[in-house]
Amino acid sequence: MNPVARLRSSSRTPFLQVVKTAVAVVAAVLLCRVLIDGPFPTFAAIAALLVVQPSINQSFVKGLERSAGVVLGVVLATGFHLLLGDTVWVVLLVIVLAILIAWALRLTPTSATQVGISGMLVLTAGVVTPNYSADRILETVLGAIVALIVNAVIVPPVLLGPAHLAVARLARDTAAAFERVAIGLTEGWDHDRWHEALLQARALRQQHARAEASLTAARESLTMNPRGGRHRTILDEDIVVTEHLRVLVTRVTGMTRAIQDNTAPDLRADPVVGSIATEVARIAADVRALSARVAASEVPVAPAVGSSVGSSVSSPVASAAEPALTAPLEVIRPNSRHWVLIGALLEDIRRVREELLGEDD
Repeated sequence: MNPVARLRSSSRTPFLQVVKTAVAVVAAVLLCRVLIDGPFPTFAAIAALLVVQPSINQSFVKGLERSAGVVLGVVLATGFHLLLGDTVWVVLLVIVLAILIAWALRLTPTSATQVGISGMLVLTAGVVTPNYSADRILETVLGAIVALIVNAVIVPPVLLGPAHLAVARLARDTAAAFERVAIGLTEGWDHDRWHEALLQARALRQQHARAEASLTAARESLTMNPRGGRHRTILDEDIVVTEHLRVLVTRVTGMTRAIQDNTAPDLRADPVVGSIATEVARIAADVRALSARVAASEVPVAPAVGSSVGSSVSSPVASAAEPALTAPLEVIRPNSRHWVLIGALLEDIRRVREELLGEDD
């Protein structure tokens, strides 16, 4: 890969965050110029640049980390300046000690880096006095506070939309996986067709992991967010649906693997296999209906979801129409050749049915 290409991100930072960062820097600098008599408030500008983050919670954490690092770095630099002066060797000594202290205290990377940077800036900026050091700490705190306020006031970010869409797509693709099982059993697929279906089913695990990551980002964006109240209900519902889908993904992958490993030309001729295919098709219909309800819910308006996916925490289906699943199948006489596969598929159907109805809680 071209080393220069590594300088570029795969996606752009939202333009709104760029605007908020610029506003925070300007506001922090102007505020410090009014309140603090001294040189250009470099510490305030740096704090504002770093503290504006994709979520308010992240901004709060960054503000704490930077403030802690600056306080430690400024105090360290001031102490060594009063004892040894501000020669080049003193600056280097402070930087090395800052690195060691940050390591000993197990500070976060942001705080650890800031200790050394703050100490170096204080020693190289000019005459160091207790008042000068106190002003630099005040600058940092003001810059962090201004950035946090700007991030909270100017359209605080809500990342629920991508997570909501990811959950709907996961439900849709899980339904498609069940449909493939039903079609394959009905048409009598060969080993190669089942292998392809298995690869598609296994891909659902990564898709589920991405959906969970999106939900984590959405939860992060709603923490300390004044806009979070009306969105948290939808997020909680999506989390419940995703947890149910985790079980369904595991089951449909196991069913597909079992059929691939044990398929045979005469499998379709067994009457119980036909009944299993019908039940799996009904499962697919229920999961697809679940996907449609998630996709139809409006993210910005929490009441729109109240009557759909998440009105029942124990079951994603119980709040809607009765599921298409019938009573569990009864097998009077097991097939002498395929009885292991049939038994495994029947158990999977039972577990999926319990999951959809909330009877497994």
